[in-house]
Amino acid sequence: MLKKDEILERTNNGLNVFKHYISGNWRIGRNFLNPLYQDSKASCNIYFDRYSGVYKMKDFGNDQFSGDCFFLVGQMNGLDCSNTNEFVEIMKIIDRDLSLGLSEKNLSPISKVKAPLVNVASIIERESKSFQFKEQPFTKSETVFWEQCGITAEILNEYKVYSLHSFESQNSDDKPFCLISSPSEPMFGYKSKRFIKLYRPFSQVRFMYGGNIGENYCFGLEQLPAKGDTIFITGGEKDVMSMAAKGFHAICFNSETVNIPANIIYKLTFRFKHIILLYDMDKTGIESSKKHEKQLTEYSVKRLALPLAGTKEEKDISDYFKLGYTRTEFLKLFLDFLDTLYSDTMTMLKSCEIDYKNPPAKAQEIISAGDVPLGTQGNLLCITGGEGTGKSNYIAALVAGSICNGNTPIDTLGIQVMENINHKAVLLYDTEQSEVQLYKNVTNLLKRAKQKDMPTEFKAFCLTSMSRKERLQAIVQSMDKFHYEYGGIQIVVIDGIADLIRCANDEAESIAIIDELYRLAGIYKTCIITVLHFVPNGLKLRGHLGSELQRKAATILSIEKDENPAVSVVKALKVRDGSPLDVPLMQFSWNREIGMHTYLGEKSREVKEQRKQKELENLSREVFEKQQFITYIDLCEQIQQILDVSERTAKSYIKFMRNTEIIVKDPSNQSYFIKGLI
Repeated sequence: MLKKDEILERTNNGLNVFKHYISGNWRIGRNFLNPLYQDSKASCNIYFDRYSGVYKMKDFGNDQFSGDCFFLVGQMNGLDCSNTNEFVEIMKIIDRDLSLGLSEKNLSPISKVKAPLVNVASIIERESKSFQFKEQPFTKSETVFWEQCGITAEILNEYKVYSLHSFESQNSDDKPFCLISSPSEPMFGYKSKRFIKLYRPFSQVRFMYGGNIGENYCFGLEQLPAKGDTIFITGGEKDVMSMAAKGFHAICFNSETVNIPANIIYKLTFRFKHIILLYDMDKTGIESSKKHEKQLTEYSVKRLALPLAGTKEEKDISDYFKLGYTRTEFLKLFLDFLDTLYSDTMTMLKSCEIDYKNPPAKAQEIISAGDVPLGTQGNLLCITGGEGTGKSNYIAALVAGSICNGNTPIDTLGIQVMENINHKAVLLYDTEQSEVQLYKNVTNLLKRAKQKDMPTEFKAFCLTSMSRKERLQAIVQSMDKFHYEYGGIQIVVIDGIADLIRCANDEAESIAIIDELYRLAGIYKTCIITVLHFVPNGLKLRGHLGSELQRKAATILSIEKDENPAVSVVKALKVRDGSPLDVPLMQFSWNREIGMHTYLGEKSREVKEQRKQKELENLSREVFEKQQFITYIDLCEQIQQILDVSERTAKSYIKFMRNTEIIVKDPSNQSYFIKGLI
């Protein structure tokens, strides 16, 4: 029978117990954070109580968490020291976890082995006690024992598990003993360089140790892959190998009750998406897994409960597979666990799932050029260009098309704008021009729309006096208000999107603002037209804000000065459905007689082809700056990435580049293209 005094004697009056269960570099008499609760101030220390002659823990911040080593282990395992039965359980835990050997009753005096020892491990010191053992081949009954859990000879070899014929060492009283394996009491060893852990599944003392096992014993760690999706922390070594046999990654520590080293878990978070506690379903396993889950919350460690009774024959993952459950059934159990873990997200995501049998309503075209849709509901349309190219006047034409009565045709500078028959809100937010200039622009806009008075659904705002943060808030909140007031929003124009953030080259801000506008366009089923006041580089926009618009906008139009500076040309840099180089080049200029810009028609086909060739020549230069030759597939991928076009469009560009000899086949290897005569 275990005795309190014997445990204190073997553990340096309880000090070794504190050292075993409390991790970290704490020292006697120095304050540290109490591991028994979420301590925020170091006001706990270990000291030697001269009156009782044992080491104790004192918490000056919360005295109810002060006590001796038995109190500590009881608190960690949900056991009460004042209860006799539970105190015995506490002593058993200490005896087991610290390998004191006080409960060992079937150790026999050392006896001579008939055959000389072969493959004997080196003598290792563990508290001045040496050990040695002899290996033997696995017997048929031993092989059957492991195979019940699906553990094969290959798995046993991978995890360095051996059948032992004998084991010799000394007990706590320094008396030598020898254990001999038998069919009724087989003996296995989990070998390491510095120690061996004995596993005797049918003996009264199931686990013993030889050598110095250390504080951070972790079985299965060296067998883990560099990266993986999920790792399970099981209750024992057999469970680890049962999981490995089914194709899962797992580790275990010395027992379910020991503290899990946080440094090991921290490192595993970089290698695995999920870290799951898969402990036994008995009382100790359940309480320990809940405790560890709470302690390791910052590492997102979760616990998975097995559908087992918790009895001796039905409590762990080895028993689970032994009972006939399959890998597929365990995956289903894990999937149910993920469903619970992600229930809120999956519920929300369900409404976003595409129902192929019930296609969504086609997005309504609001702005188009010929047969090419440019602005549709739920999307962004970006207009960019240098200063003085006519962007604001072009925007005014789009707004005019949204507020005209539809009975009298108006000049929208070559763009078709859907009639706003339901008088939905038309919103113009200007972040650059003064109130006087905006008033002048609105006056000209109404003149173009042939409206004597400003329609009630048309709202124009000068936001130059607001801070950048206030501008975005004003846009978001007013859109919501006008959406309900007018039964929807026809179009929204933000003339100067860069003035909503501090820096157009700030990646985080750029992503955030474009995501927010894209979200609003979808919520209110409208087209948001953004104006970006800088010159693009060929078919690409510059800066992080430009890159995000290039990625998210359905259409990007660039307004540039023609060779004749009095004429502005509208070029498509991107259209979601089709090639931007196939969109007509539209022209407009100032008409002094009527006092507004007017549409001059499209550029000739020859000019459009010249533009296409020039842009693809620039593209070729960019591609061949990094390499001398390229395959068809790689070139197609690079064009898609650089220009953000579809695969079909990229292939049409390659065909054009070959026909115009922008690229040619490599004479030495016809599988590659090289730069042509450009």
